[in-house]
Amino acid sequence: MSDPGSYVSSADRSIGQLVASATAEMSALVHDEIALAKAEVRQDVKRGAIGSVAFVVAGVLALFSIPVLSFAAAYGIHNLGLGLAWSFLIVGAAFILLGALLAFLGIRKFKKVKPPQKSIASAKQTAAVLQSAKPHPRPSVEAAAIIERSSGSSLAKKAVEGRSGRDEADAVGRSST
Repeated sequence: MSDPGSYVSSADRSIGQLVASATAEMSALVHDEIALAKAEVRQDVKRGAIGSVAFVVAGVLALFSIPVLSFAAAYGIHNLGLGLAWSFLIVGAAFILLGALLAFLGIRKFKKVKPPQKSIASAKQTAAVLQSAKPHPRPSVEAAAIIERSSGSSLAKKAVEGRSGRDEADAVGRSST
């Protein structure tokens, strides 16, 4: 960072100056660490994007090669002495069989998928606990104390005494207007 010899000796500096210096250096260190992390993440994102593009291009090239290889297979079968139409029919049937086989395997795998039983049981248990739980009691504030704080009227306080629940709230609402 900087030359330690350029600082005034620590005996000549006050505690406030030492704290300010330590705070400034800590702040600079944190900023440098954040900048380093940003640079590393930026580099990793760039590598990930290049890798993704490479996979997409590879997929497109593989997709484009399927018709070419299909024609090659059909003409290869034709060169064995079979008619051209029969050769293309055999290649098409092979693709249909391959597709059906993959669909069958996919259906078998989907049938083995089960709902998350542990999560469902945990959610049901949590719901049961929450349904039986009572709300936390809150300390009640007397209506007279509320009226006294808001208006200071002893007449309103006498009107509220002896009433309960909704009457208290109504009295508070009327007295504050």
